[in-house]
Amino acid sequence: MQPTISIPKHWPYPRFNLEQRTQQGIILGLYYYPSGTELAEQFDDGWRYVLMPNKNCNETSYLQEDQIQPLTPEELFLEITAEIEFYQQQISILQQQLAVLTGGFTNA
Repeated sequence: MQPTISIPKHWPYPRFNLEQRTQQGIILGLYYYPSGTELAEQFDDGWRYVLMPNKNCNETSYLQEDQIQPLTPEELFLEITAEIEFYQQQISILQQQLAVLTGGFTNA
């Protein structure tokens, strides 16, 4: 069963998704300040997003929807392609290490 998130009907739907890649980083979380609440009066109502600039960084940022820029399809393609190439290199290194360990005998 896929995990689901329920959003109250009177809240607007968020513009961005969890794990979506953006110009500012990857979206790790989101929360909502409903209008009429103290937080909304202090910080404006609406969705807030928790973003991590990259996977090798433990810093996060908290941005409103209008502060986030989605990646273009071309940027997204390049980013995903680069990540695939990185992991393919990692797999190749691990296969070489395994071959040395097993004396060249693998089930692959």
